[in-house]
Amino acid sequence: MEMESAALDLDMERLSIYKAARTIKRRDNTLYNALRSIYEDSIFVGEISQIWPELPLLANLRCGLWYSSNFQSTCYFKSTDGHTNNWSFNTSRLNLHVALLAGQKGGCMIVDSTRKGKRFPDSMSKTIPIWTCVLNRAIFNYRNRSVGGGSGSPQDRVSSDWDCSLHLPLWVSETEKLLIEDRLEGWTAELEASGADIASLALSLEKPLRSLWISQKTVIWLNEVPEYDSWDFTPIMLVSTSSPNGAYQQKTTSEFSWNYIPGAGDDEESWARGLSPNLFWKHAYDLISSGPNLCNQKVADIVEKDRVYRAQRGGNASQISVRPSKFSRTLDDLPIKQPMELEVPNLDENKDSSSSSALDDSTIFWLDLTNVAVGATRLAMEISCSDSLLCCGGESLSRCLENTEAYLHLQIVSSKFDRFSLFRNLPYALDFARLNLRQGKRLIICCNDGQDISICVCLAILVSLFNDKGQFDDGKSFSETHMTKSELRRRLVFICKFAVNARPSRGNLKQVFNYLSGGSAGNASSK
Repeated sequence: MEMESAALDLDMERLSIYKAARTIKRRDNTLYNALRSIYEDSIFVGEISQIWPELPLLANLRCGLWYSSNFQSTCYFKSTDGHTNNWSFNTSRLNLHVALLAGQKGGCMIVDSTRKGKRFPDSMSKTIPIWTCVLNRAIFNYRNRSVGGGSGSPQDRVSSDWDCSLHLPLWVSETEKLLIEDRLEGWTAELEASGADIASLALSLEKPLRSLWISQKTVIWLNEVPEYDSWDFTPIMLVSTSSPNGAYQQKTTSEFSWNYIPGAGDDEESWARGLSPNLFWKHAYDLISSGPNLCNQKVADIVEKDRVYRAQRGGNASQISVRPSKFSRTLDDLPIKQPMELEVPNLDENKDSSSSSALDDSTIFWLDLTNVAVGATRLAMEISCSDSLLCCGGESLSRCLENTEAYLHLQIVSSKFDRFSLFRNLPYALDFARLNLRQGKRLIICCNDGQDISICVCLAILVSLFNDKGQFDDGKSFSETHMTKSELRRRLVFICKFAVNARPSRGNLKQVFNYLSGGSAGNASSK
């Protein structure tokens, strides 16, 4: 009995330590701490961008988008593609616009961060270096074939010093590097078979791509900064904002005390309370100067005003509900009894005041000459009624309901919430698209962010109703073709060439493939 009692006491002690650790973590990981940490790290990003001001600044979604108000574009390199023994070159995320932009400007900077106690996320340590190497090899092969076939232009001639080597940072072991190198030829073949526009890359890039790593621990002598165009490669500068200490740090100013969080922009659903990077940078000064006790209420006011503004314009505006943490009932978590002032922001105040806001799902992407486009729902109000509009998810756009043939609203939700939602709705989407495309109408497909569901619906439409040259044939070529994953991947590459912010989820892509290959919802769940 004494032994059982001692074991029980030990378990209770461990549980208490665990609860205490979680309480401390939640207390440190407050909204103000996160925003203040992001703001402090953004100063470093600004300093680095000023060293090479000619190079465009890109945010690696989603974490990187928090760290500057001056991004020229975005990209999407996943850390999971660089995890040890899980290395991958994903043709669903080619990011070819990054390579083209780097070729046009002589290089670029990519901003990201990590919470995991290391200076660089795996997206920067391995995913992007793998990407640059595979692209370099594909360009080298393309130029070799062009010259060998006698059709090569002077720009296509193969340079003997075109670097196709894999360049990884020093902290990646030689063993891991060798294992990655064994896979490079296969990944290059996959890229070449995907239908990606290698020719445009070959014309744009005069020098091979190569990664450089910059963190807050990097020493740069300002009087000896090299000119980026003096290098024999096109630099992809990987800027990690995380503090070199990689741990929570207590910091104090003349007004407030706060805890620094490395990689605070990561996992925004767990802390941002509906605040977006765009909204943060519009109100950054007020939020940072408000202090820990008032920050939560200020964020709630900002988010609610933006919600009302979007709702009045017909956009997606679901109400944000945040449950206070039972572990951290500090002053800034206590409910406010006064009614919230819901004044509608002035239209001028909501115009994009920074380049990062221009990245916030603010573009309709037309897919070459197909008469099909994808974009975010909130832009649908600006579309001429002569177009046909397919709205996937969110709230119905009442303005378009007058013409039922030209408008269809399907309540499609993410595969995280319903694994078969897209699968069930694809027949209606395809019938609607066929009806309007037969009449020569332009078709706009939209969803909440214009990056996932609308992309997958568009993919199903292109495969089902268009031939491989992007010409509408009412399904003739599809009826004569056996659907394969490589063919689906090739069509997705075509979409991503134009819709550069496309980020289709694995679950939704599976539903599209299962539908087009004649599967069922049950089959979709088993794969």
